[in-house]
Parts: sequence; C-alpha cells; structure tokens
Amino acid sequence: MLRVALADDSVLLREGLVGILARFGHEVVAAVGDAPALADAVVADRPDVVVTDVRMPPTYTDEGLHAALALRRNHPGLPVLVLSQYIATTYASELLESSGSGGVGYLLKDRVADVTEFVDAVERVAGGGCVIDPQVVSKLLALRRDPLTRLTPREREVLALMAEGRSNAAISRLLTVTDAAVGKHIAAIFAKLNLPVSSEDDHRRVRTVLAYLQG
Repeated sequence: MLRVALADDSVLLREGLVGILARFGHEVVAAVGDAPALADAVVADRPDVVVTDVRMPPTYTDEGLHAALALRRNHPGLPVLVLSQYIATTYASELLESSGSGGVGYLLKDRVADVTEFVDAVERVAGGGCVIDPQVVSKLLALRRDPLTRLTPREREVLALMAEGRSNAAISRLLTVTDAAVGKHIAAIFAKLNLPVSSEDDHRRVRTVLAYLQG
C-alpha cells in the first residue's frame, strides 16, 4: 500500500483520484487544492509519493510544477508525478532535471481515464522509476525526425518505450520479443545516435534519451 498526497484545484478530480487509488489498495493521506497546502501535507503526512496538477491557484499557470520542484529540493528522494492538461515538453524536461534520487513522472490528465495505466504510473514513480507520457515522447520524436531516420521501425518503437521509462523487461513484454533482442536494439540505438553508453539505471537512461530528443 502506498501513502499518496495529491493536489488538484478540481474537487471532482481529486475525489475521483482518491477513489481510484483506494480501489487499488492505496491510501490518500492528503487531498488538497493548492501548492501551499500540498507543501504542508508533505511535511505533516510524509507520503510515499506525490501526485499534483501542473496548474493550480492563484494564477493557474505552473504553480503545481514549481511546487513539485520545490518538494524535490526540500525532500530529496520524494517521488513526484505531475499531471497536465496539455502537452508541454518543457515541463517534463524541468521535472527530470530535478532528479537525483526518487522517481519522477509527467502524464497528461487524459491518461487518468485508463485507471490501470494511471495507477501503474503512480506505482512505478513511487518505486523510483521515470514515467513520461507517450504523447510527449511522440512530440519529441517528431521534432528530431532527421537523425532518427537512421533507426529501423522496431528501434524507433524501442526508443519511444525507453523514453516513457519502460525497463528492458517491460519493453520485451510489450513488443513480444526476447530480453536479448531488446538489449541488441538498445545497443544499436545508442550507437546510431552517438549517445553515451547506457547504464543499468533506468532513470539515467530516460534522462539521456530525453536529452537527445530535446536537442
């Protein structure tokens, strides 16, 4: 069971997330509507993971993102999953730049509609992983179209899943190929794109891939 603190200015969404997480056996220890309340809740309740909207009062721009970054500075290792209504690759980049330890994630709110996928993302972030929304990854891939022509279609699929924070084992299951095949694809990707050799640290691997995609 995870202890979750969540923040969103929409009461309906907050209550919906509370219900979803409870259904999967997790406890929401705080459900608040603004960034200061979230900061107080983290101190008071010491959650295992934070889930926060990007846009919150008073300006409804990026208070939630800045709250997430502040929480990671003030509570090293605290896993944070940020939800956004719109695709904004800079938000994903800023969040990943805050990493040192502890999981981070950036998902579009539409992803919450698939409750299993949403809860899986919360659990992966709480476990120290990186979760980046597939639509954000697709946008980054489109921006780096020319260099990616060196990759085969299968290698592009593997690269997209790597950027989403998927482990080798997860990529193997999703593409129905062997672990050895995934390893060969990843080695080819890093060689063709002149990326530094990837370590076994999935978090560092995601940062490397996203740094490349962002140019």
